[in-house]
Amino acid sequence: MAFTVVSNSFKDGDYLGKDFILSQDFGFGCAGGNQSPHLKWSGAPEGTKSFAVTCYDPDAPTGSGFWHWLVVNIPANITELALGAGSAGGRLPAGALQTRTDFGAPGYGGPCPPEGDHPHRYLFTVFAVGAEKLPVQADTSAAVVGFNLHFATLAKAEIMGLFKR
Repeated sequence: MAFTVVSNSFKDGDYLGKDFILSQDFGFGCAGGNQSPHLKWSGAPEGTKSFAVTCYDPDAPTGSGFWHWLVVNIPANITELALGAGSAGGRLPAGALQTRTDFGAPGYGGPCPPEGDHPHRYLFTVFAVGAEKLPVQADTSAAVVGFNLHFATLAKAEIMGLFKR
């Protein structure tokens, strides 16, 4: 069985709805609900000891993309994150840890590309990890989280949402 991820919030390749877009509280000019989408995965390989979830925009005009969400240490018996789980006041599974995004703090920060720019791709990736816990903290940078994931990932599954304003 292949490792796959689906969402009740959007279909792969669809535009993301306003609920998932960055809120005006962040000051980037968007006025969405800033809710993290529902994600559900299946087919993790044998030896999976935890999961990680990221949201990354490779199209951000930064030279290095933009990390919108990072969650690590999701227990291996969890195969779904509810709508809003990574948002302020959301509920992540016990033991899961959100780490610092490119907004400067842990937690989901929705899409908000520059006005008039081409559609940006938002890659929601679920990693099957061969370790129960990664050696990271809430203030660990996305690059360091990615470094640790690189060496601990058994498989990954991805679903892409689009957004343009």
